[in-house]
Amino acid sequence: MTALKAWIDEQFKGDPIIWAIVILLSLFSILVVYSATGTLAYKTAGGNTELYLFRHSFLVFLSLFVMWAAHKMPYRKYALYARLFMFLSIPLLAFTYFFGSNINDANRWLTIPVINQAFQPSDLAKLSLIAALAAMLAKRQNNIKDFTGTFLPVILAIGFICALIGMANMSTAILLLITCLLIMFIGRVPVKYLGLVIMVGMLGLTIAVFTGQRGETFWSRIEAFWESKEDDSKIPFQAEQSYIAIATGGISGKGPGNSEQRNSLPHPYSDFIYAIIIEEYGLVGGATVLFLYLALLYRGMRIVANSNKAFGGLLSAGLSFALVIQALVNMAVAVGLGPITGLPLPLLSMGGTSLVFTGTALGIILSVSRGDHSDEVSAATPEPSRSNNRLRTA
Repeated sequence: MTALKAWIDEQFKGDPIIWAIVILLSLFSILVVYSATGTLAYKTAGGNTELYLFRHSFLVFLSLFVMWAAHKMPYRKYALYARLFMFLSIPLLAFTYFFGSNINDANRWLTIPVINQAFQPSDLAKLSLIAALAAMLAKRQNNIKDFTGTFLPVILAIGFICALIGMANMSTAILLLITCLLIMFIGRVPVKYLGLVIMVGMLGLTIAVFTGQRGETFWSRIEAFWESKEDDSKIPFQAEQSYIAIATGGISGKGPGNSEQRNSLPHPYSDFIYAIIIEEYGLVGGATVLFLYLALLYRGMRIVANSNKAFGGLLSAGLSFALVIQALVNMAVAVGLGPITGLPLPLLSMGGTSLVFTGTALGIILSVSRGDHSDEVSAATPEPSRSNNRLRTA
């Protein structure tokens, strides 16, 4: 037993609570997605529900493996690759916009040749921009108020990538902009510069709305949301079915596999999976899921406070915010607190490569929680410690 415990401690380092939260949500995802894909299986797989069960289970365990592999790498090495992948994502986003697979009137997907696997370049752009932004701010902590040397490269990277993503996926672009602002605030960027980022970001997103593929859908969803608050008869169909699922769930729910709204609710296995969770597991299940995401954010911010290096703190903060904010937005849409966005619920929704990118992000957070690995990162780019350059959360 002692040898087994030592092996487990060696293989699964980092924050044990984050490990527990991620494993719990991942296993729960298999259960709830299996239940929510009944109608989809009937329509596209001849009723073979096991097809989606096995496919989703494989992707869940693949994402957990990717998370494990990512947490084994010293986090400071990610600074060496972040900018490379950020620049790589720019032509990928542009190529996808013009030549990618069109789904729901937007070109978001790009198919990888040979393996014939589709992925969203926006996932790569989001992850690499957050890591690159953390690296840029960490290196410039000693001259953080320098506009030309520090701030200008940052704002150009944020504005350009958010605008490119917004051309086909406005919700993701807005959440990425908010995440970048939070990273910059924690990274001690002067407030006046943050105001400029907001102005430039809003300008870029406005251009994306009027010139991109999803501008009309973006405005129509906002209008539908506000109209539904004034007139119940104008509630969008997806939102109405979600409200019914939540209202009939009660305190303890109908029980696993007993959802009725999965037969009428569009995308119950992705965009509106939180409504299915409440219908089957009730208010107790919905509140538990919410608590786990908030606990994940809390542990991520604890890592920020305990990190000895600015890059580690900013990286953990950015990735934690990106995951949890998206989760909160998804849940808010399901219960009627925001317009429909089409964003999946991280770790719980059925997905493809998005699960792999989520696992990568969580693995990086766990790598930061392991410590600074000073003996393993001699080749990494040096950065200021936090002893004399405290982040705003410290």
